[in-house]
Amino acid sequence: MSQVATPLTTDRAALLARLAQPETYDLAIIGGGATGLGVAVDAVARGFKVVLLESMDFAKGTSSRATKLVHGGVRYLAQGNISLVREALHERTTLLHNAPHLAQPLAFVMPSYRLLDTPFYGVGLKMYDALAGKAGLGATEFLSRGKTVQYLPTVQQRGLKGGVKYWDGQFDDARLALALARTAAAKGALLVNYCPAEKLLYEDGKVSGLICRDEESGQSFNVRAKCVVNATGPWVDLFRQQDAEAQGKPVKPMVAPSQGVHVVVDRDFLPSDHALLVPKTADGRVLFAVPWLGKVILGTTDTPRHDLAREPMPFQQELDFILSEAGKYLSRKPTLADVRSMWVGLRPLVKPQDDDGANTKKISREHTVMASRTGLITVTGGKWTTYRAMAEDVLAECFEAGCLPRRPAGVTVHLPLVGAPAEAAVQHRMNQTQGLHSYGTEAAAVAALPGADSWLADGLSEAMVRFAARFEYARSVEDVLARRSRLLFLDARKAAEIAPRVAAVLAEELGRDVHLDDFLALARQYLPAV
Repeated sequence: MSQVATPLTTDRAALLARLAQPETYDLAIIGGGATGLGVAVDAVARGFKVVLLESMDFAKGTSSRATKLVHGGVRYLAQGNISLVREALHERTTLLHNAPHLAQPLAFVMPSYRLLDTPFYGVGLKMYDALAGKAGLGATEFLSRGKTVQYLPTVQQRGLKGGVKYWDGQFDDARLALALARTAAAKGALLVNYCPAEKLLYEDGKVSGLICRDEESGQSFNVRAKCVVNATGPWVDLFRQQDAEAQGKPVKPMVAPSQGVHVVVDRDFLPSDHALLVPKTADGRVLFAVPWLGKVILGTTDTPRHDLAREPMPFQQELDFILSEAGKYLSRKPTLADVRSMWVGLRPLVKPQDDDGANTKKISREHTVMASRTGLITVTGGKWTTYRAMAEDVLAECFEAGCLPRRPAGVTVHLPLVGAPAEAAVQHRMNQTQGLHSYGTEAAAVAALPGADSWLADGLSEAMVRFAARFEYARSVEDVLARRSRLLFLDARKAAEIAPRVAAVLAEELGRDVHLDDFLALARQYLPAV
């Protein structure tokens, strides 16, 4: 069952009117990415009064730029991090069950070019199956050369010995973030995007709330809260620094940003519903070629960065590396001219306090939750798959810090997200062009809006734009084409081509400037200079 029978409006004036009320919230969350949204859902589901503020759009940063995998972490298994893998495999199952319209199982094939590769990696993946137990999605299989080619028709056949097939999950990260936001709102939480928190407030040496500002009107709001959570991903140190200054003591940065680059090419390069996994590239990383919404994602890199750009750009050597490595395992080598879109996400990797962040591959992928002396709760690190477990850890820290009364955990284990149908009703269509299936039980509500038969591009109708404006917090062309639809991430040229028509519908719905020119400039950044 969906959590909302009829969609809940996200009218901007109504949201700001609520924000202006002299309320004292139990929990104020800064940051509307995977972590902050997960905390909002968990807290409101436990009966707490919650407000969440996001400076840009929900999932605008790292949370919309993942490799689109819901996974236990084969790589972490190789590193011997059994507990992290076990937790992630458990959470993988929970996510697939609670949002089957947005997350589904996906088969991976690891081709072998040395005789010992198949048994070596196969045994490791059998251990992966064992750790998953009843939560497994399918058994690992040892493949012959012929079977490997059958699953990966365009795999490089020269020297191919065989392969290994195993199962993990795949999802639409930005739309999952939106489902979390709307699930929290349906349960009574107040969530406002484009409303950055600017300053923490204190009483008697303790954090007592924050000041935020509506980006559109410039209006400021004082938000009082018993507990404030800093869930700003790679940007958590900005608020930690502000908090440290209030205490009159220095603070060491805890995040070592690392960027991961993804490149999108046409499905011709891998015409399969199976993903290709290379366990060890020239730099020791894992390389994926993943079918997603009618295209193929190639990635990713792990490059240290020392700035915190909102729209980080790939370094030329990263693009060259991904295309070159992919070319070693595909029968046709992709070039810059084949790139339909490219995007970069900043990983908020938590570094040891004596680490300079120079080698991000060695830094823990686990999340960290901590409370300062003022009671500010900071959470960072982790990954999408474990967002729900991270939220439970954050609330446990809030209880430990004494700013919230203890309430039992586990309330989100069986909590379907907005739009979630009965699992049996969902067909595995993630690898097809995105259409109404990603709306789940709300598909009928979308189809009932004006323009349901007016298609702007494959997978995007005029009605979907209207739905985004009325019920999904969309405020700009970018919101629609990057995160409500994923077209910018799939085909930047096509997104720019239809942007004027999207802008016209959105402006009609919102009665405001929807930043078409800004989007057209952004779309150019998602294409390499050829």
